[in-house]
Amino acid sequence: MKARATAQKNACIANLKQLDGAVQQWALENKKAATDTYALTDTTVLAFMKGSLLPACPGGGTYSAGATVSASPSCSLSGSGHTL
Repeated sequence: MKARATAQKNACIANLKQLDGAVQQWALENKKAATDTYALTDTTVLAFMKGSLLPACPGGGTYSAGATVSASPSCSLSGSGHTL
């Protein structure tokens, strides 16, 4: 059971890293400032993700955008270690 939870947490962290990378690429290509906001449902942001789809947290959590481009996206299971 613990091994499964650890694997889900690690996969979630990998997803968060991919999301953050996609947001940073989107911001760079669209000349966005660090204080600009974004939405994970925006197709122009998702275009930088493989398959242009928002990944799902393997632990059942949901992803949300950071407050600004410079803030990392987060998972609703951040209390369980699903954080960057």
